Amino acid sequence: MLLPAHEANPQNGDTKGPKPRRKLISWIRIGIYAVFLLAGQSVATLLGRLYFDKGGNSKWMGTLVQLAGFPILLPYYLIPSKKNKKATTESLSTNSSSKPPSILVVASIYIVLGLIVAGDCYLFSVGLMYLPVSTYSLICVSQLAFNAFFSFFLNSQKFTFYIINSLVLLTVSSILLVFQSESEDTPNVSRGKYVIGFICTVGASAGWGLVMSLTQLFINRVLKSESFSVVVDVIVCRSLVASLVILVWLFVSGEWKGLDTEMNSFGLGKASYVMVLAWTAITWKLFTIGSVGLIIEVSSLFSNAMSVLGLPIVPVLAVFFFHEKMNGIKAMALLLAVWGFISYVYQNYLDDYCTKKENQKAIRENRALPLTERETNI
Repeated sequence: MLLPAHEANPQNGDTKGPKPRRKLISWIRIGIYAVFLLAGQSVATLLGRLYFDKGGNSKWMGTLVQLAGFPILLPYYLIPSKKNKKATTESLSTNSSSKPPSILVVASIYIVLGLIVAGDCYLFSVGLMYLPVSTYSLICVSQLAFNAFFSFFLNSQKFTFYIINSLVLLTVSSILLVFQSESEDTPNVSRGKYVIGFICTVGASAGWGLVMSLTQLFINRVLKSESFSVVVDVIVCRSLVASLVILVWLFVSGEWKGLDTEMNSFGLGKASYVMVLAWTAITWKLFTIGSVGLIIEVSSLFSNAMSVLGLPIVPVLAVFFFHEKMNGIKAMALLLAVWGFISYVYQNYLDDYCTKKENQKAIRENRALPLTERETNI
């Protein structure tokens, strides 16, 4: 079992004594967030490829739909928030010794995160435009390796044999795709654009790994809260900043002038054009909810690992929806990606087993103590 970020990192709390195990409600939340992440990522990636496949040409529009779905979360702020106030009070009581962060500090962090996310989503958009969706998804697996690298410095992530094995396998699975010949799945894309797409996707994966680690650091060190309100605040503020940046570049680049023509010539019709963009925005936001939720419940590395688990699903679906070919190199990359993820999960199974043993040992030792000392420990 994975431990929450504040338990896994020594600097976030007291490390004396055994670490508590998860409650059922925590596992339910993890399950819900995982479904949001996996379903949102798979559907959004396929819809994004469908947009470019059927005549979409705007990279900035492809970027905007990754971020513009955040208004669906705004009604949350209109809901009477007794539960939210209770969660906030409990969170503040556990951190009563520290002062709440200033608005200027929080706003500055949201702006920085928003700018990074905006650039990152643009790179993802370029990669999805020039690469087959199966190749794109397999390259994105490398984001777990980048996240582990950044988490080592920012979140005190420990490296074990199985973690290192996982990162090596995931990295090799992405490198294999470099040796692919010019893709048969995108005949209208030149070799030069294919390379640009590859480089942009690797860069975007590195950027997303950094965003995940910075988000965990921000939540643990600055906000010091783990309520759903924090999930909504992070997503809305980060996405608002990034969306405004993308909108500016959409107009500065002049791509907005061709959107009307693009909609009229879309292969599936005008209504489908609007629906594809709308559902892409919504499903990407479901992915973001799941991603940030898992960062709060567990850690940024686990959230990225769940994302990596979902990525091999996309190449399989691409065979059916886009008739892409699963050649030998892609199949090998897929197997290595799955193997790498299993290695990561096994390490966390070992961590859970050790935690369980520590708890049992502490209970036995506590029972062996005289009653007065036992009450003192409690």
